[in-house]
Amino acid sequence: MATTYKVLGQLNPTAGDLTPVYIVPAGTQTVVSSITICNQGATATTFKLAVQPGNATIAVKHYMNFNTSLNGSDTMILQLGLTLNQTDVISIIPNNANISIHVYGSELT
Repeated sequence: MATTYKVLGQLNPTAGDLTPVYIVPAGTQTVVSSITICNQGATATTFKLAVQPGNATIAVKHYMNFNTSLNGSDTMILQLGLTLNQTDVISIIPNNANISIHVYGSELT
């Protein structure tokens, strides 16, 4: 089994839309070490962050953060140690378009 340490996803998603940031590739398991969410705007905003098992329809139980507030020009760092299987999805819904998200970890193939 090979381990690759990498930036798993980086995105500036559309406001109000559930947007996948990272989908675990087929034949791969992933350990997510950290997620950073940055508010590049001057005013506070909120976001929702979800982890869905592969092929699951989004449901309330999938949200890790729900309407979490983030001050203007601030960054939240989540150190998690999430373990994900193939086709699992990390998604975000930002309240406005000033949010950027970065997912870091390792893929095991």
